[in-house]
Amino acid sequence: MATSTGGEIVARMLAAEGVEVVFGIIDGTYFGLYSSFEEFGIRLVSPRHETSAVHMAGTYARMTGRLGVAIASNGPGVANALPGIAVENGEGNRVLLLTSSRREGIGYPDRGGTFQYFDQVGVTKRMTKWAGAVPSRERVPEFMRRAFRTAWSGRPGVVHVDIPESVMNGKGKFDSASIRSSASYRRIHSIEPDVSQVEAAARLLREAKTPVIHAGTGVIHARAHDQLRRVAELMGAPVTTSWGGRGSLEETHPLAVPMVHLDLNRKLHSGADVVLVLGSRLGETDWWGKPPYWASDQRVVQVDIDDSSIGVNKPVDLAVLGDIRPFLDHLGDVLEAEGPVAKQADTWSSDRVSDRAKLDKRLEKTREGVNPGAVPRVAQEVLPDDTVWVFDGGNTTVWAHFFHEAKKPNSVVTTFKFGMLGAGVAQALGAKVARPDRVVCCLIGDGAMGFHPQELETAVRNQLPVIYVVFVDLQWGMVKMNQQFSLKPIKTIMRKSLDEDETINADFCEIKFDDLARSMGAHGERVSSLKDLAPALERCVASGLPSVVHVDVDPVTHMWAPALRSFKDMHQEPSG
Repeated sequence: MATSTGGEIVARMLAAEGVEVVFGIIDGTYFGLYSSFEEFGIRLVSPRHETSAVHMAGTYARMTGRLGVAIASNGPGVANALPGIAVENGEGNRVLLLTSSRREGIGYPDRGGTFQYFDQVGVTKRMTKWAGAVPSRERVPEFMRRAFRTAWSGRPGVVHVDIPESVMNGKGKFDSASIRSSASYRRIHSIEPDVSQVEAAARLLREAKTPVIHAGTGVIHARAHDQLRRVAELMGAPVTTSWGGRGSLEETHPLAVPMVHLDLNRKLHSGADVVLVLGSRLGETDWWGKPPYWASDQRVVQVDIDDSSIGVNKPVDLAVLGDIRPFLDHLGDVLEAEGPVAKQADTWSSDRVSDRAKLDKRLEKTREGVNPGAVPRVAQEVLPDDTVWVFDGGNTTVWAHFFHEAKKPNSVVTTFKFGMLGAGVAQALGAKVARPDRVVCCLIGDGAMGFHPQELETAVRNQLPVIYVVFVDLQWGMVKMNQQFSLKPIKTIMRKSLDEDETINADFCEIKFDDLARSMGAHGERVSSLKDLAPALERCVASGLPSVVHVDVDPVTHMWAPALRSFKDMHQEPSG
């Protein structure tokens, strides 16, 4: 029987699961793991901070449909990874986190004064789908199989396996039979929905007069974009999405009703007699599925891979457990076989056009600097239609959503549920690893960029030519707006902005992000006029390097982002 380190066993099991990329920082406590990667065809992409590794793994998983894998070393490394764990589990991205812990016998529980130790699994257990501490070398395969099984069951999220450094690096006998095919310990085929339920859903939808399809993140994870488009066209039904579901259907499609058209979404949701909910829990940013934003007497068909997500916030008439892709495949076949569906009258296209015209008035000339709404508009004109877009920041994300159009499925990444500042820096890198053939552009606020600017060096070192467009307004814009209305509401309405000494720690000193980029070997540009933005972006693409465009946006306009009142109302309990 051959010998190997415990880390090599883990690497073999990763390779057997089809893992090709791992994100994380090297450390001696798991040398036996990452030193084995090359032998098994696994690429290690190393950021400058562990939380970035988890964000990279989460975005890689979202973009590819594969398992994202991150590593972090015991004590400080795991502590650094905690924000990423919270975010990626909340966003529902399929991530396996592998960590080292101190040697056997001095932890779980702490012997008293153990260096670089805390109850790592005790902390992550409440933040993940599952977390387990491997007690001995012999049980490494068992724990890894459980992690893989859990990762691929139900709603995606983070699973965590913690392995002592003495197991990771220590050598022992290796039984090749412990490396099994995935099919021997977990489900590898999609969950097929019950045929009778598909037929029942088809009857409800066929009989509906004003059906609406509401697509969540589950559509993206299921890679069901083509199937969604087909069913929508067969029904002639409008498609709305949750925030996380943006890109389920390209927003250029005549049946797509983008989430930024808030009043139109409310009109369709409250007027629908039947709603087909696909991979969404109808959470807070969907107004909990409650009146007056949704009708109380409408019939609901909810399809989800996760039992615990069905009927949580809105009662359902038909609960379908199954993968969304085969459900939509079968539904499309049934609808097609039974002949044309009576299409409802298009009541949304004209509203969408008029609403867009109203929003575009926000692009009129600003007092100083660049109008923030014009930045995503110009960026889309310059960059290819299949660009992957990453949004990060408070008001920056709002402006980006309202003036960007998802032209391709699964082309928008942000922290839809968590709203985590700074995550976008690493998400863009994970997207580029997943989609090296596509342009990746991150629209990010200067506050958010300040969380993880060190990852520009990661982009340079790993040859990941991401473009970062930094909206620089020298303030915590969203927070400053809230402060102003709390402190001096009348003056705020009259003047639109208070002086720096009238708010509390809401303003920044300048960081010259273009200079910062050049200092790390990236390409840097600075833009203070809208006419200079397109040429700057073109030079970024031509450089072939990771790039940063520092855009001086109008600070007052930037604070007054679209739909601020609706955003505030969204976080109150609906009453209707």
